[in-house]
Amino acid sequence: MALEEYKRKRRFEETPEPPPKVEKQSRHRFVVQCHAATRLHYDFRLEMEGVLKSWAIPKGPSLDPADKRLAMQVEDHPVSYYDFEGTIPQGNYGGGTVMVWDAGTWQPLSPVPVDGEYLPGMEKEAVEMLDKGDLKFRLKGKRLKGDFALVHIKGRRPGSKGTEWLLIKKKDKEVVAGFDIDAYDTSVLTGRTMAQIAGDRGSSEWTSSRPASRGRVKAAWLADAIARADAKRKASTAESSEGAKKAKKKASKEVAPEVLAKLADSRTAGNRPAAQALTVKSKPQKTSAKSAPSVLALAGAEQRPMPTVIHPMLATPAEKAFDDPGWLFEIKWDGYRAIAFIVDGGLRLVSRSQNDLTKQFAELGSLPQFVKAERAILDGEIAALDDEGRPSFSLMQQRTGFQPGAKRMGHRDGVPIIYYAFDLLYLDGFDVRRVVLEERKRVLQERIVSHGAGDGVIHYSDHYAEKGLDLFAAAKQRGLEGIVAKKRDSVYEEKRSREWLKIKITQRLECVIGGYTDPEGSREYFGALVLGLYDRQNRLIHVGQVGTGFDYAALKDVFTRLQPLATKQNPFYGEIGGLRKVHFVRPQLVAEIKFTEWTHETAEGGLKLRAPVFMGFRADKSAEECRLENAIAS
Repeated sequence: MALEEYKRKRRFEETPEPPPKVEKQSRHRFVVQCHAATRLHYDFRLEMEGVLKSWAIPKGPSLDPADKRLAMQVEDHPVSYYDFEGTIPQGNYGGGTVMVWDAGTWQPLSPVPVDGEYLPGMEKEAVEMLDKGDLKFRLKGKRLKGDFALVHIKGRRPGSKGTEWLLIKKKDKEVVAGFDIDAYDTSVLTGRTMAQIAGDRGSSEWTSSRPASRGRVKAAWLADAIARADAKRKASTAESSEGAKKAKKKASKEVAPEVLAKLADSRTAGNRPAAQALTVKSKPQKTSAKSAPSVLALAGAEQRPMPTVIHPMLATPAEKAFDDPGWLFEIKWDGYRAIAFIVDGGLRLVSRSQNDLTKQFAELGSLPQFVKAERAILDGEIAALDDEGRPSFSLMQQRTGFQPGAKRMGHRDGVPIIYYAFDLLYLDGFDVRRVVLEERKRVLQERIVSHGAGDGVIHYSDHYAEKGLDLFAAAKQRGLEGIVAKKRDSVYEEKRSREWLKIKITQRLECVIGGYTDPEGSREYFGALVLGLYDRQNRLIHVGQVGTGFDYAALKDVFTRLQPLATKQNPFYGEIGGLRKVHFVRPQLVAEIKFTEWTHETAEGGLKLRAPVFMGFRADKSAEECRLENAIAS
């Protein structure tokens, strides 16, 4: 029976892999998944006869005809495995990290050439060729293109089961001599590396009804990768062993050991079930109104009624990290910015666009119990934590659902939510926004009840003086989004300011969706989202389009949400060149986009995003906030 072997090898109560199901029809897709199991290899899969015919290729496919790659045929997989990306827990069959290395469509070629050329064939012919051991086909993927052949060979190993094949690239215009598969180390779906996927609890593109089944096991592959990187770095240094010890001791002081310890500690909240992670073991301390004398002593503090509206101070993008004694440096938490209003034990959470988030993050309701104040306004970030205790925006998307204005999905068990407080704006009758940052943070730290590692719903976001380069290196090592640099004597201004700078490791920004293109090949619903940013004249400027980062469910969901916004009017300033027919929509939805860099000016004019990846919708950002001048680092 089809998929019987696949079913027999797996315990679906423990693995996030999709259950066995034979589809009624095939859409002729293919996928190559990089798989770090016992040994790193590549799984090559062709969709036919309602399943994915599968081969394990130790060295991976190649675009060089000189590379005849051994391909071991394995059990058929369900079609829903096509976009599976995530971690199979250790102890299960195939335990390890899986990344979608390439994906696209394939076309069977007729077994008999006409005038020396193989013409497109039918699936029936493909089935017959597969049975005979000589399958010819054409790939149209992101990385693999052109004609290939899978040829069954006689196994030379003792006890061979007859599963040996060769994957061979045919000579055509898509040939790449000396093809290096290691030059392509990111997912074509999400743009992430294997290390990033291994450390992200929410990385599986297939949605499991058993979210706790993945991620319980530490990411051994990630730990090994970091260890190898460290070994390589140490091998390249010319220091003596004694000098290396001194350098290591010095680096441990400069790289903010508290941050590394918190991020690496296996006891962090993200490594335990949500109920346990959100249980506060520290005994709450009573708030007190006796803080007036100490607050009054702060230069710039003003006694006045508590504000009801705060527009967060925003950081300006900067390209490079730096060291400077006049600046403080913090981790950039990848979540939702939120102002916390605390009044007599009650809590109100407000987004930067003035949306009320209190009910959406109800598990933070106990937060006032752990702030020693009767009335206070805090600035911070709501973050969802992965297994390593790191903020994960993909987990936040799973936790909240990624559609602004739609009915909110219930929060998912196993996704811990933490409020990282990094600024204090008001305290027991005193407005402290005109107090210098360093003093505001000192008082904030004093007022937050400390917890053990991973405990509590609120954490103080620490800062590190002068050493921005070291903190940036630590953040990069742990796979974080970046850091924020703040002038230590800056006051709190309710606008974007160069007194605060954000330095990102991987560039991300929010873009307005102004349209979409038609799908190509076997893809359904749409091809790419057309993106824009507003300039100083409030004109929506086209900055590119994004077609990666979607699985089948996301394509359908995004398309459904775009339909009510359909319009015949072009929302962009000027015509959009270089694209086929664009279906325009009213510019209301905001998408989080990850990209590698800004391109140089094109023939169309203006800067464009290079290698963009769709990360999700931003319910906390309005379209009007997506500004071109704020998106480009200066």
